[in-house]
Amino acid sequence: MKVVCVGSGYVGSVTAAALAMAGHATTVIDVDRHKVDCINAGRSPVFEPGLDSLIQHQVGTSLKASVTADDVHEADVVFICVGTPSLADGTADLRFVKAAARSIGEHLNTERFTVIVNKSTVPVGTTELVATIIEEASGLKAEEQFAVISNPEFLREGYALEDVFFPDRIVIGTLNLKARTTMRELYKPFVEQLYDEDVTRLLPLEACKNRQKAVYFETDAKSAELIKYASNAFLAVKISYINEVARLSEALGSNVADIARGIGLDSRIGEKFLQVSSGWSGSCFPKDTGELLATSQKYGKELAIVKAAIESNQQMYQFCVSKIQHKLKSLNGKTIGILGLTFKPDTDDARQTQAIPIIHKLLQFGAKIRVHDPKGMTMFRALHGELPMTFCDQAEETADRANALVLLTHWKDYQQLDWKRIYDAMKTPYILDTRNFLPAIELRSIGFDYEGIGIV
Repeated sequence: MKVVCVGSGYVGSVTAAALAMAGHATTVIDVDRHKVDCINAGRSPVFEPGLDSLIQHQVGTSLKASVTADDVHEADVVFICVGTPSLADGTADLRFVKAAARSIGEHLNTERFTVIVNKSTVPVGTTELVATIIEEASGLKAEEQFAVISNPEFLREGYALEDVFFPDRIVIGTLNLKARTTMRELYKPFVEQLYDEDVTRLLPLEACKNRQKAVYFETDAKSAELIKYASNAFLAVKISYINEVARLSEALGSNVADIARGIGLDSRIGEKFLQVSSGWSGSCFPKDTGELLATSQKYGKELAIVKAAIESNQQMYQFCVSKIQHKLKSLNGKTIGILGLTFKPDTDDARQTQAIPIIHKLLQFGAKIRVHDPKGMTMFRALHGELPMTFCDQAEETADRANALVLLTHWKDYQQLDWKRIYDAMKTPYILDTRNFLPAIELRSIGFDYEGIGIV
């Protein structure tokens, strides 16, 4: 098939590369010339393990990028993969979705039936909104000459290639039979895993190890839109819950790592998203929970559990700062090293991460901050360069004359640091490990005052 992906961000780049690898002639459209040039040069415009190799392999054959929407005219399927940032009231900003819809409508072919896919995470009812905009821009009639459907993405940053090639489910939201037929054909290689050897050769090894048969699930558009929000909100609730258990565990003197393990052994619950942290963050969870809560309040059906999870998450940020305060007493003039600025490892995404509220709180108490991240420093500096921080090229440099070292992101690299050098460099060798990730026995044997979250 001929496919267009509007937007070359995280979702657009991964989706386009995967569809091209599956044999579909795919064009990425973006107004950002730099991103377009990156793709056409065989490079990914975003950091995701393995994505560079896929783009390099397909560009010039089944994959290309353009700053114009001309290829929409010949497309069978057009994906909308643009950003939907949060507005001040927590609702999603749809200006980029609306602009994409207008551009698509202006380039639709009157001689072919085109399926327009909302891949971006959008509020319930956006499918109808997009259809109306396209009707106005094209003069065509929705459901007859084109169809707008929902097909939410479920990509984990750092594991996106595993998720796109070996998904646990593919959700298609439309009642239009022609659109359903088109999408079944488009996704057939992914459902049946009909990949050639190039795919398995180029994918990260871990992605191929976890291959599984996808569940292909069809529903109506509104239900598909809500599935995405409800899924992310449920996962956020799960993280907030185990973090609350961790706070209680500290008060009672129990071990949250063992508690999480015991809970996760229940097949009805499962072990995923029961890992203690300084709080959930990133480009999806805060935005999606905020939108879902705002929508529920607007319609008089407030999701009290989601509201509580958001409030609990804010408390977790303060809990981590309070632990540092309890150890160091006054923070005024104290130097604190931060390990990790991205919301998770294996991504350069430093938007709305747990580091931001924690650093802000520490700065308010007069602390001096030194930071490091293997991949996220460039984005974090671009977004928060006005904050008085020292960016360190090497992780060990965050410990220079530091009174505390705080791990926020559990990059594997951080387990292999020169801990003896770090011990010698610190004023007071205190480590707060918010992920219970670092080698505690080794660190304590060196002489560190090591502290985790919810463990004894």
